[in-house]
Amino acid sequence: MSVTDTHSVIDAVWRIESARLIAGLARIVRDVGVAEELAQDALVVALEKWPESGVPDNPGAWLMTTAKHRAIDHFRRNKLLERKHEELGRELKSQQNMAMANFDTANLDDDIEDDLLRLVFVSCHPVLSTEGRVSLTLRLLGGLTTQEIARAFLVPEPTVAQRIVRAKRTLTEARVPFEVPRGPDLAARLSSVLEVIYLVFNEGYSATAGEDWMRPALCEEALRLGRILAGLVPKVAEVHGLVALMEIQASRIRARIGPKGEPILLLDQDRTRWDHVLIRHGLAALQRAEELGGGLGPYALQAAIAACHARAHTAAETDWERIAALYDALAQLMPSPIVELNRAVALAMAFGPAAGLELIDTIASEPSLKAYHLLPSVRGDFLFKLGRLAEAQAEFQRAALLTQNARERAFLLDRARACDGEAPQPGVE
Repeated sequence: MSVTDTHSVIDAVWRIESARLIAGLARIVRDVGVAEELAQDALVVALEKWPESGVPDNPGAWLMTTAKHRAIDHFRRNKLLERKHEELGRELKSQQNMAMANFDTANLDDDIEDDLLRLVFVSCHPVLSTEGRVSLTLRLLGGLTTQEIARAFLVPEPTVAQRIVRAKRTLTEARVPFEVPRGPDLAARLSSVLEVIYLVFNEGYSATAGEDWMRPALCEEALRLGRILAGLVPKVAEVHGLVALMEIQASRIRARIGPKGEPILLLDQDRTRWDHVLIRHGLAALQRAEELGGGLGPYALQAAIAACHARAHTAAETDWERIAALYDALAQLMPSPIVELNRAVALAMAFGPAAGLELIDTIASEPSLKAYHLLPSVRGDFLFKLGRLAEAQAEFQRAALLTQNARERAFLLDRARACDGEAPQPGVE
C-alpha cells in the first residue's frame, strides 16, 4: 500500500474512531480538552508508523492503546495520583484486544453509561453557551472540522474555532463531571442534546464538504445515540420524534447515491431500495411521540413530513398539500429561513412553482442565507419549471460556486447545462 493510500485509510479510520477514542479517554482523564489532545497525539503516531508497518488489524484499538500510553505519560509528567496510573494500567490490559466498534441496528440495549452519550451530555453542559455546546459536540462526537461546523451554522469559521476553544476551557475550569445527568439536570440539557444529535445526523446525510455526498457512519452514530436516549427518557415525545425523523430519513440512504457516487434526489429515487425496516421503526417511533400527547414538537413535525414521503409508494402519490400544511405548523413553532425554504419547496410541489418562487423571493435577502447554496439551487429549480431558463442557469451556477461538496457541485453544474436544452431534472430532496 502506498503512503498516499495509507494516509487515506488513516483519515477514514479517524473519521470512524475519533469520537469513541475521545469519549473513552475523557472518561479516564476527566477532561475533554486533554482527551482530544491525546487522541490527536495517537493520530500523529499513526501517520508516522503505519506507512511503514502497515495498518493494524484493529486500528481503533491501536489508537486507543497508543493514546492511553500517552495518557500515562501525561499523568506522570503532571505528578498525578498513583491511583490514576494504576487505573490506566488496568484499562490498557483489559482493552488491549478491543475490536473496532461497528454500528449494530439490532443492539438497542447498550448501557446508558455509554462513553459517547456521556461525552454528548458533557459537551452540552449548561455552563457553555448554546453555540459552544453544539460546536464542541460536533467537533468531539462527529469529528467534524471547524470549517464543516461553520457551514452547518452559516457562520464564519474563526467564530466556530473560538467557540470550541472557549468551551473546552470552560469545562476544564468548571470541573464538569464526565457523567450522564439525572433528574432536573437531565431535562434542562435534553433539548441541546437533541439538537446536537440531529446536526450530526444531517452532516452524515448531506456532507457539507469533501468528495462524498454522504457520510453514513455519522448517520449511524446519531441514530445509535438517539435510540439510547429514547431508552433513557422514554416518556419525552420529542426524543421519539427525533428518532422517527432520523430512522425515516436514513431509510433512503442506499437510494440517494448512483453507481458513480452521484446524488439522486428524492423524486428520482428507486423506492424499492428504501430500507422498509427503518421506515417501520420510524413510523412506530412517530406513533409513540403522538401517543405521549402534548402536541408535536419540531422534530416530530419533521418526522410527520418524512412519513408522508415514506408512505407514498411512488413520487406521484406524495401528499404535498399535507406536507405544506405540516411546514406551516413547523414555521409557526420554529420560524427560521431554512424552514421557509423547505416550505417553499412544499408549496411549489402542491400548488405550482410560481407559489414556491413567491415565498422564496421573500427570504432571498436574509443575511444567514447569503452563502447557503440551497437557496439558489431551489430558486433555480422553480425558474426552470417556469421556463425561465437563463435565470435558472445563473442560479444553478451560483449554487455550484457556493457548495463545498464535490458531488453536489457536479450535480448543480449538470442542472445548469440542462438549461441549454437537455432534459429537465426534478429538484426536490
